[in-house]
Amino acid sequence: MTRSNDLRPHPVPAGRFARARSMGGLATGLAGGVALSGAQALLRGQRPRLADLVMTPANITRLADRLSEMRGAAMKLGQLLSMEAGDLLPPELEAILSRLRAQAHVMPPQQLKQVLQTAYGPDFRKLFRSFDTTPLAAASIGQVHRATTPEGETLAVKLQYPGVREAIDSDLDNVAALIRWSGLWPAELDLKPLMAEARVQLHEEADYAREGAALARFGALLAGDARFVVPRLDDSRTRPAALAMSFERSEPIETLAHASPAIRDRAVSALLELCLRELFEFRLMQTDPNFANYRWRPDTGQIVLLDFGATREISSPVAEAYRTLLRAGLDHDQPGVLAALEGIGFIKPGLSDMHRQTILDMSEMGFTLLRGPGPFDFRGNDFADRLRKRGMEIGGERELWHLPPPETLFLQRKIGGLYLLATRLGATVDVAALVRSFA
Repeated sequence: MTRSNDLRPHPVPAGRFARARSMGGLATGLAGGVALSGAQALLRGQRPRLADLVMTPANITRLADRLSEMRGAAMKLGQLLSMEAGDLLPPELEAILSRLRAQAHVMPPQQLKQVLQTAYGPDFRKLFRSFDTTPLAAASIGQVHRATTPEGETLAVKLQYPGVREAIDSDLDNVAALIRWSGLWPAELDLKPLMAEARVQLHEEADYAREGAALARFGALLAGDARFVVPRLDDSRTRPAALAMSFERSEPIETLAHASPAIRDRAVSALLELCLRELFEFRLMQTDPNFANYRWRPDTGQIVLLDFGATREISSPVAEAYRTLLRAGLDHDQPGVLAALEGIGFIKPGLSDMHRQTILDMSEMGFTLLRGPGPFDFRGNDFADRLRKRGMEIGGERELWHLPPPETLFLQRKIGGLYLLATRLGATVDVAALVRSFA
């Protein structure tokens, strides 16, 4: 979620017709600009590509801003595509998607009042002693507000944008059609699996009853772990489009960067261990690595966990496949690593021996980190740069272009997000010891 000081008011288009009209107006505007630019280029004797005509700086700004204003599936799909295939996308498309990750709008007061009335009825004010109309944060599906109950308890209330849930499928179809029309999506990458994954994830995240159940499950799973705080679900004020929970005082997780090295290291170690427990013990993972979903309590040293809308069940076969891969990598078993990667779906069938070795070399970079010896310095290490450089080299070999099964994408996203957080905080963690305790 985007924090409150970065938010701008703009009404959310509600209803399928209004949202389709918004997308239609965008497509018409882009098409008009393409026609004009194309005609001008032809008069100059040029024969430009469609992608060059679509992705002018003005169109990039127009497209990103419109998707951000719509929120919902349109904005979420852009974020997912950027995270899952960003290294393989042309810079013009990545420019749009990166803007979607960085910006957000909020509902103006009048629309907020209508959402509260729809969720709680005309007497919604009786449920709260006070309700702060300025949101604490906003994301693609909803925004979060601070409120106080008549009994004096402080709550965080997540309100869903109007019409977003009902328009998920049509939004996705419209955005996918626009992406295909632009000609920017690489033909070598199959968009359908990502679309299917986005569809499932969005319907799940828009189901606040499901999120409330996940919140309660994580609260129970971590009840005995004093390192973490999970908000308590308020059933009496939770509705299909409103999720109420206890407000947990805390600071942004990034403030940990100013704490002592020992405190930083313990916190990051706890988060990495939690990820491993989610995969191998809980078989239940909060998959959104947004930094805003982690908060810090300096007075107690606890980490507050937020936003369980993207919680996913992990099947036993998937968990065991990762354990097999982990063991093979730790044991320097290269044939075992290749077999595990193929079994999970990370390697495209029919690759040449040369390309299989390329994949193996890249995976070896990761396993070197996991083998140790000793603590890993996230800030003082060039591992991420070397991995990114190798990934870009692989990106130049189109035979290797391949998206893994959608059910594995969320795990890769979570791991990558935690690595970035550990680097941002400058932590040093004995990753090898942590991993071996679960292998």
